[in-house]
Amino acid sequence: MKPDNYPTAPAHLWRHFFEITRIPRPSGAEAAVRDYVIDQATLAGCACRQDATGNLVIAVPASPERDNHAAVIIQNHLDMVTVKTADKAHDFSRDALSLRVNDGWLSADRTTLGADNGVGCAAALAVMTDPDVQHPPLELLFTVDEETGLNGALGLDASLLTGTRLLNLDTEDWCELYVGCAGGGGWVFQREFATTQPLLDSNYWTLSLQGLSGGHSGIQIHEQLGNAIKLLAQCLGDAGDIQLARIDVGVAHNVIPREGEVTFACSGPTRDALALHLDTVREQALGYLPEADRELTLALREADAEPVLSARDTLQVLDILRAFPHGVQAYNQTFCSDMVDVSINLAVAQLQRGEFLMESSYRFFNEDQSLPLQQSVLALARAFGLSVEPIVGYPGWQPDMDSPLLAQGAALYTRLFGSVAAVKAIHAGLECGILKGKKGDLDILSFGPTIRGAHSPTERLQIDTVEPFWLFLRELLAEL
Repeated sequence: MKPDNYPTAPAHLWRHFFEITRIPRPSGAEAAVRDYVIDQATLAGCACRQDATGNLVIAVPASPERDNHAAVIIQNHLDMVTVKTADKAHDFSRDALSLRVNDGWLSADRTTLGADNGVGCAAALAVMTDPDVQHPPLELLFTVDEETGLNGALGLDASLLTGTRLLNLDTEDWCELYVGCAGGGGWVFQREFATTQPLLDSNYWTLSLQGLSGGHSGIQIHEQLGNAIKLLAQCLGDAGDIQLARIDVGVAHNVIPREGEVTFACSGPTRDALALHLDTVREQALGYLPEADRELTLALREADAEPVLSARDTLQVLDILRAFPHGVQAYNQTFCSDMVDVSINLAVAQLQRGEFLMESSYRFFNEDQSLPLQQSVLALARAFGLSVEPIVGYPGWQPDMDSPLLAQGAALYTRLFGSVAAVKAIHAGLECGILKGKKGDLDILSFGPTIRGAHSPTERLQIDTVEPFWLFLRELLAEL
């Protein structure tokens, strides 16, 4: 249901965004939202083309007397990250999002909002359906499966596109224009451990961690948000003679893990000592974690019996989780001193009936700079006997300060708002680098309204940044 105080202007954009939030669209299952886009294009009399990967291009005819202008591409992705809190009953494969408006922000009830990149999709559709927008011929590109590894862009048939100027609407800080983005890659690690019965006088316990904010593993990695995997390993690493049975932490390679559980067997005295240790770990963590993680809780409860690892193998698992790198590895020394150059996210850790799995991703602007990190990770994997399956990587988009599109956009921004837009590169995997690699003649500019908490249940869209974002997009199209 639409909230009573749901925003109304710009009307076309907010209407499309609301309809998009009613359509489930996890990565790899975008058919329903793609059908919505096609239906809107059909009503507007626009032709649609689709490639074998599922990417969609809508050809929007130019406004009157603009036929002689070159085509402009507007690009967004259809899928969203699907994360919720443990206490929220929500099926991302069938349920509409439940929206909330509070203190100037639009969010969803304990789930991701999908403003990343749904608000960009809505803006592109609004350009098509709002007759007051003056624009050259447009190619609206909607890619699929972006959030799991930019797979839609990687599989794009670039022959669907004719334009040489591209507006990407997938960045999340209004007042900033982006001309570069990080590339990335990752790995899935696995190892099979033998299971056994617990030692005598052992009982089963589950340690749960909740209350971290989690977030985007690229644009928020510098915020030093708590990592549930690292904290749980810290709790158990010095707990004494325990035997792991189960680990369930993390949801996706591009999400900083915010909550999870570990089940294990141990003696009563070990359990009592651990309970005291948890208070110490929490107090220590709150001494350095950011304000967003102040709700951190650690709790022990009794658990059902199941097969466990030996004490020796338990230590192996905990050691790899403690030794594995996480966070910022290098900052930029030339383009922008607060820009992250290299980072890594320890994203997923799972153990069930002896089957151990771990997933991590890394990001970079210069891939050569990430090679020492890659080598150290692979060395750790060898040392701990883990098999390694690479996650398909993607290229970065190298900053282009001489971009004509940037010059035009920056000048327009100053005329409209009386200030200078910050020009930046983002430490996240926009599809721009892939698109530039497929179509080398592209001149690209990225911008968007302000979104916070992307890839987490605290994702929220700052409402008063949407109208200026829309004004800028509309006036830029009128100039192109």
